[in-house]
Amino acid sequence: MPNITEPELIEPLLKALQEDRLVSLCTIDFESKGPSVSALSWIYAENSTTILLAVDFSSRIIKNILHNDKVVVTVHANESVYSVHATAKIQNELIENVPLKLSLVELKVTAVRDVMFYGAKLSVEPQYEKTYDKNAAQKLDEQIYTALKKFK
Repeated sequence: MPNITEPELIEPLLKALQEDRLVSLCTIDFESKGPSVSALSWIYAENSTTILLAVDFSSRIIKNILHNDKVVVTVHANESVYSVHATAKIQNELIENVPLKLSLVELKVTAVRDVMFYGAKLSVEPQYEKTYDKNAAQKLDEQIYTALKKFK
């Protein structure tokens, strides 16, 4: 049901964000001051109030967060669409034991809103496919998720 606001991740969202998942991250662009949307998959919900991201350390996302720490993650799960509002903090400029130069970003959830339009539900969640070497992709994903899960 749309327009429900929660102070933290509900159980189905928590579980969804502990699996490989495509999400959108909205930050405020540090130059234009307008919205900036990026697609991500290296995301992990540590608990109902903390979400961790692995992001290229030189990306615009990092620059945007350094200028404005308010973000929204859009998640398609539980037959609906949710906007997860959070405050972002760069926890580690470089994540150790990962072959790419990635930063660890911690999101503290401030509100979760079901934003699906009235009278509808998702019948299929978005899916994606990695287009480079499947074995290399799997190995990299394992390294990154291991680093995210070991954060605290």
